[in-house]
Amino acid sequence: MAEIKIAGVMRAGAYSPNHIGNDAAIFNAVAEHLRKRGCEVNVYNEEQFQKLELPEEIIVNMCREQASIAKLQTLEEQGRLVINSGFGIENCTRERMTRLLLGHGIPYPDSLMVNTNEAVTEDLRKAGFTSCWIKRGDFHAMHKEDVSYCRHPEEAQEVLHEYFYRGIKRAVINRHLPGDLIKFYGVSGQPFFYWFYPFDEGHSKYGLEAVNGKAQGLPFSLEGLKEMCQRASDLLEVKIYGGDCIVDRDGTVRIIDFNDWPSFAPCRTEAAPYIAKCILSSIKEWRKSK
Repeated sequence: MAEIKIAGVMRAGAYSPNHIGNDAAIFNAVAEHLRKRGCEVNVYNEEQFQKLELPEEIIVNMCREQASIAKLQTLEEQGRLVINSGFGIENCTRERMTRLLLGHGIPYPDSLMVNTNEAVTEDLRKAGFTSCWIKRGDFHAMHKEDVSYCRHPEEAQEVLHEYFYRGIKRAVINRHLPGDLIKFYGVSGQPFFYWFYPFDEGHSKYGLEAVNGKAQGLPFSLEGLKEMCQRASDLLEVKIYGGDCIVDRDGTVRIIDFNDWPSFAPCRTEAAPYIAKCILSSIKEWRKSK
């Protein structure tokens, strides 16, 4: 494995709200596992990545900046191996993710995709929405205000206008789903999968877990959840992933968020070797295809 040279690109701090240390920790842990397996891993930040012409053919990254994603996509089209794919990272932006998941039958909340200067009150009523979530549709969440819980259509209209005044042009409105909130982490093609109740564990980025509150322990199929997440991983083209889902009283599980390479904060030690194995497996397949 000594001949494997990898460029590792860390996530810019602006895209690690309340998780800068955790994001850096999982990235460094994976890099160390790759080095132990004989790989040379050269680490860059997003600014360096955007400015430099990297010599490495393999790029392992946590990028989120639009310029970085565009460059990753160009490098992929030129034949380099990129994990997670720049196209996959873009697929995890809210509106694109919503269209893909709903369009391919992966369980997800009923949703409206709108311009932020639209009047939506009547549309929400007609769709049977009462409480709902408004999320910026154009990109990844960077601030607490990029994800908003609304108790009724009138409040949703006010919040949508606030998004417009902040310069956000598109938003996704999800129907609120009552039930147990679960956070999950996974690695495509690997046996690793971890889930927990974030509110019960005090794990939070913006404090919004309090809306669903303490988990009731509603029963659900763990194998069904794993299978659904693997389908979403394949569809969205992200091998290293995490997200959130809601368990309904009847055991139905719906994904409400799916992210490219999250922090794996509660399971970093367990996850890191499997992420490294996923990367090495992808390198092997990529080399065979060349």
